[in-house]
Amino acid sequence: MLVLRPLAFHDLAGLERLAVISGGRMTTLPDNRDHLSQLISNTQQSLRKEVERPAGESYHFALEDTETGEVVGVSGIEAAVGITSPFYSYRIDDVVHASSELQIHNRVPALHLCQDYTGASRLYTLFMDDRLLGKEHRQSETIHLLSRARMLFIAAHPERFSPRLIVELQGVADEKNQSPFWECLGRHFFNMDFNKANYLTGINSKGFIADLMPHYPVYVPMLHPDAQAALGQARNDMRDVQRLLEDEGFEYRRYVDIFDAGPTLEARTESVRSVNQSHTLAVSIEGNGIEDGDIKNDLAVANNDQPLALISNNQLQNYRCILGSLNSDKPTISADQAAALELKSGDNASVLWL
Repeated sequence: MLVLRPLAFHDLAGLERLAVISGGRMTTLPDNRDHLSQLISNTQQSLRKEVERPAGESYHFALEDTETGEVVGVSGIEAAVGITSPFYSYRIDDVVHASSELQIHNRVPALHLCQDYTGASRLYTLFMDDRLLGKEHRQSETIHLLSRARMLFIAAHPERFSPRLIVELQGVADEKNQSPFWECLGRHFFNMDFNKANYLTGINSKGFIADLMPHYPVYVPMLHPDAQAALGQARNDMRDVQRLLEDEGFEYRRYVDIFDAGPTLEARTESVRSVNQSHTLAVSIEGNGIEDGDIKNDLAVANNDQPLALISNNQLQNYRCILGSLNSDKPTISADQAAALELKSGDNASVLWL
């Protein structure tokens, strides 16, 4: 069974393995033991903290395969960006150039360095080791658990998050993980390759951005055509995630990442589908558990016509979420599922039917 839960210190080795597998593609998952340990520490401290309004908290979740004990995925939420360090984006706005004498009026798109998202909550660090996922764990359904279970956590604890929610998607890169946007623009100001800049940002060495990045508008037509084409485009392997987020109600509003020009999607938190369509209800538990190795207790199978749902326990420090088939008329979970969720019969659970 796959269970999503908050990261704990015993997950450090598994988190390091995911960071290595990611190959430097994840800015927020660098192969740096101290940073990964701090990521876990921040999660644990944030969960214990009394919160009236979001500030510098962050929450990361491990996707654990309970049969093997391995961490096969990670995802996170930052309660409010730009509080402890600047959060930069490029906003694409038109600049008007006009001459009444020549009767010329031109609108030219330009990149404006900004911190417009300061204070917004952010979904980030979504990574799954699909090599560990056999035929019993369907990748598309696992992505739902890894990504959307965070939104059930937000729905259960709304005071911890901002009314505005954003997601940055990784931008276009080639087979060597080189970004055409970076090669055209960023490299000229930073004098380092894309992977190193990503790594430094990932370990929170962000001061160099303010020191070196151009603060004046960058005119889009002056960029190389490959860099222009990359503006607001997600990497190919992020397209499924983008579609999932757009189905949730996230929209692209012409903000892009300053390194790879990947799109930033945003939504009102209360309007996100997984937040406003989740239901809190009491669940009952079947009398008989499921035999070990039987996948029925975490995925719908061909002979099971019950709808698939995300089920969470609504807790904070012991938050748990699983994916399972669930009857909407009489929500009943197996004993194994109840144990994974740390629920007793009659306890309330948060349910989102997919």
